[in-house]
Amino acid sequence: MSTPTGFMEYQRELPSDRDPLERIKDWNEFHRMFSEEQLRTQGARCMDCGTPYCHTGMELSGGASGCPVNNLIPEWNNLIYRGLWREAYERLAKTNNFPEFTGRVCPAPCEGSCTVGLIGDPVTIKTIEQAIIDRAFEEGWVVPQPPKHRTGKRVAVVGSGPAGLAAAAQLNKAGHSVTVFERADRAGGLLTYGIPTMKLEKHIVKRRVDLLAEEGIAFVTNTEIGKDISAKQLAEEYDAIVLCGGATKARGLGPVEGADLKGIHPAMDYLNGTIKSYLDSNLEDGNYISGKDKHVIVIGGGDTGTDCVATALRHGCTSVSQFGTHAKAPLTRDQINNPWPEYPNVYTLDYAHEEAKVLYGEDPRAFSVLTKKFVGDEDGNVKELHTVQIRRYVDETGRKVYEEIPGTEKVWPADLVLVAVGFEGPESTLVEQLGLETDRRTNVKAAYGKYKTSVEKVFAAGDMRRGQSLIVWAINEGREAAREVDRYLMGSTMLP
Repeated sequence: MSTPTGFMEYQRELPSDRDPLERIKDWNEFHRMFSEEQLRTQGARCMDCGTPYCHTGMELSGGASGCPVNNLIPEWNNLIYRGLWREAYERLAKTNNFPEFTGRVCPAPCEGSCTVGLIGDPVTIKTIEQAIIDRAFEEGWVVPQPPKHRTGKRVAVVGSGPAGLAAAAQLNKAGHSVTVFERADRAGGLLTYGIPTMKLEKHIVKRRVDLLAEEGIAFVTNTEIGKDISAKQLAEEYDAIVLCGGATKARGLGPVEGADLKGIHPAMDYLNGTIKSYLDSNLEDGNYISGKDKHVIVIGGGDTGTDCVATALRHGCTSVSQFGTHAKAPLTRDQINNPWPEYPNVYTLDYAHEEAKVLYGEDPRAFSVLTKKFVGDEDGNVKELHTVQIRRYVDETGRKVYEEIPGTEKVWPADLVLVAVGFEGPESTLVEQLGLETDRRTNVKAAYGKYKTSVEKVFAAGDMRRGQSLIVWAINEGREAAREVDRYLMGSTMLP
């Protein structure tokens, strides 16, 4: 334990972010970091609990509780307090292949289940995690570690997102020859195309991909399995296949009048176009959907929708609003319906909402809102959106039902509408070519902990298996799938 009374002596603090009015002028990361002394103080707040729920990695009430990769959090909190940074990095690297990603974009379910949070504010675990890995890179402790021996086995990993990268890293450590196939022009999956640069700058992703390549992993980009290379050919050439292609089939709005008007786009088309144009030309090529001088409406209350809000602000939109069918969360945790150690469902301002509020004077979100129809101009461009307020209740059969509230209709100006209502599952081409069994949500069927599909030597992990989820769950599944592939190839495994 750092200090037995640290959680009573010190208050939770977070680094101040860059000023919202300044950061919306660029595409750089908006977080700042603490000094070493401030980090030691925050590490001292860790209680080193007898049962550290922060690293349990359970699923409670449909959400993550504790760290899904089982980070040894109390151990590296103590090491930071004692000034032993390299030892802290070594403990962190034992469980997490990519803390530079989770330290930036993970929603930190570890903090939601922190025991200090039972009676006060939780330890700033996520901030400390990022500080450890950033220090490790700065000091040169993160170096390529290619395996000393090769097994002669060849493994293909389809998809270079967090699950694919984690699976590849672990399989390479075991000595297998790993090739990662990515259909985009850059490796990284949603880490590169999907998460805006202000949350995760892309040189950080490239740094890790380059490191993995130096360790012996082959990356093949601009290559779509099922199209450029058939699934059958892949199966013939490799001893095992790990599918980590994500859940990229966007969910639509359903039968909403006017949904085919021009100016209505899937959120990922909007985000990815901007990211690619930024990386290719600093947005000078114009090959993206712009929100400049437009009334932007984002339909969907999740992280993807929030990233659309932030992107629209940086484009220079006239206004931006984000709709969600869910009700506004309470200011404090509901101890009956949302008890510790569940992830706390409380009202917060995410980075984009904070920026919009500072710029326009109010939170851009509208809660409990249902889109009724779109109206266009004479040229077929969307010009306005009609909504109604709704309430949700559970009927006698246990189903969640949405009921419209009469008299709450509203018309919103809309030049650009971005649909961010989730994903339906993986795309079907590869699944059909391999003849894979799927579950009721069209995800590839493979038991958690085993990851083996219905087809011999084919495994699946991450969103492609579990559906849309957190990056940290993808890393967890990539690591565990690698363990099972290694067991399949060699008869036993030393991978965790």
